[in-house]
Amino acid sequence: MSLRRLSAQVSALALAIALPLQVMAESTAPDRTDTPVHVQGFPTAPGVTGLYLTAQVALSRNDFVSAADFYRRALEKAPMNPVIMGHMIDAELAGGEFSRAIEPSRQLLAAGITSDLAQIVLMMDGVHQGHYAEVIDRIGETPSLGPLGSGLLKAWMQIGEGDMQDALAQFDSLGKTDGLARFAAYHKALALSYMGDFQAAENIYEKQSDGGTTMTRRGAVARIETLSQLGRDPEALALLDRLFGADLDPELEGLRSTLASGKTLPYTTVTSVSDGAAEAFYTIAAALQSELPPRATLLYARLAEALRPDHVEAVLLTGSLLEKLDQPGLAAASYLRVPRDNPAFYRAETARAGALKAAGRSDAARDVLDQLATSYPDVPAVHTARGNFYRQIGDLPEARRSFDTALQLYAETDGRRWFALYARGMCEEKLGDWRAAQRDFRAALKINPNNANLLNYFGYSMVEKKQDMTQALAMIEQAVKLNPDAGYIVDSLGWAYFTMGRAQDAVAPMERAVELMPRSAEVNDHLGDVYWAVGRKLEARFQWRRALSMAPAPAEADRIHRKLNAGLDAVLAEEARPVHQVAQD
Repeated sequence: MSLRRLSAQVSALALAIALPLQVMAESTAPDRTDTPVHVQGFPTAPGVTGLYLTAQVALSRNDFVSAADFYRRALEKAPMNPVIMGHMIDAELAGGEFSRAIEPSRQLLAAGITSDLAQIVLMMDGVHQGHYAEVIDRIGETPSLGPLGSGLLKAWMQIGEGDMQDALAQFDSLGKTDGLARFAAYHKALALSYMGDFQAAENIYEKQSDGGTTMTRRGAVARIETLSQLGRDPEALALLDRLFGADLDPELEGLRSTLASGKTLPYTTVTSVSDGAAEAFYTIAAALQSELPPRATLLYARLAEALRPDHVEAVLLTGSLLEKLDQPGLAAASYLRVPRDNPAFYRAETARAGALKAAGRSDAARDVLDQLATSYPDVPAVHTARGNFYRQIGDLPEARRSFDTALQLYAETDGRRWFALYARGMCEEKLGDWRAAQRDFRAALKINPNNANLLNYFGYSMVEKKQDMTQALAMIEQAVKLNPDAGYIVDSLGWAYFTMGRAQDAVAPMERAVELMPRSAEVNDHLGDVYWAVGRKLEARFQWRRALSMAPAPAEADRIHRKLNAGLDAVLAEEARPVHQVAQD
């Protein structure tokens, strides 16, 4: 179940949160005019600057583990340097080493240095220690948390202090802020369930008739558990089926089996004040991951993990964000934290396989997916992921077999079938079974008619085979409308025009494709062909040479050399392909 697109008000909130996050990663030294390391009152020793700059480069590349290591080594030479300490805290948090950030944060604030990030670290430690009043005081001193973070955290701390009415009033007050009503209502419902007032919680869920409080998987599970606690298992079952359909993953299937057996589901979403605080940060991270840069969102996800290490959704989100930050090794380590006996283990392992492949460890990724297929033989998503891996490494027959298995397991009404159909179609097309590929592409389009990648691949394949050119062009044009900044799709449009003999029409989209993908040998080669076809032969030869400089595949490089020596017309004639009429200047 995917997160709904948030309203424009929440998008505006994301901008308000983004700036404080930048502030949170900085430590304000007493004299802001000093250089980064040589802070007035904090002398340094030889070698500190080199270590610091090395750490800065690592941090700029999102290599948090190396950055933290170099910052620690720099601090050994320059103890209590506030700038180094501030960046080290940032790196330790981003790398998931919360415990290592506690003492530097305490030292930094004790030295009179202003640091919102250090304040937040000590807040999290205060939650762990049960020092809720102290956390409330720190919230007031940390404006960078923003209205949503500070409001939710304060309410959960008030619950920890036993001030239930004040906490509920805090949720109500927060809900009056533009764009925050759903967040406040959801957390109020979680708090009421935690307090044991399940009926009051269900009243909130029911009032949010548009699904606002159950727009995430966790929100839906929280309401299902609440209904079960009220003895309303049939309603819980109906809600589960309506939101997730009949083809459930192991975690949801476990919920369904328990409900169907007449057993009451335990309430697990929030079982402590610390869990509530973790949910607050996870809520922000999950809701705003599409609005904020991954680096900013990562902080919220890490805070949720620090407060609740078994928060599987936070762990999975952290891994996803690390992949976006080009840290597949750290992502794989994050996914590995989900225990084998957790119902979400297969999701974590599937994601870990993708991260391992991205890290250049394809053999390890293969082992993970092969083992998963054996351990979870009835989960279609596992076989789909395995098939996609084998497709990517070029073992198309094995990929096709995995997709066959997945499609046998998916219910005919399951909308998730579209990707397995699409991916199997790609395998079939490359294996030369075009009839089967067309059948799968068309079946996928019936389920997901507005997927730009699917439309582009199907349309481009027809162009290459010179079949149904009018329909192919229509699909590619639709794909461009859906994703106008995807260079490979714009390239398909230009190539379709070119293949149809409309070289003049091909010039603009092909030039646009090169703007979008300037380092693509294929796209630059295509532009060269188009230029040649319209009589711009000098520019054509320039593009072909440019394509050669990008190390294309040997066969393509040989073809480009032949075009440079003899011209496109001669090469096409040699290949027995129709020669395009060169347009008149």
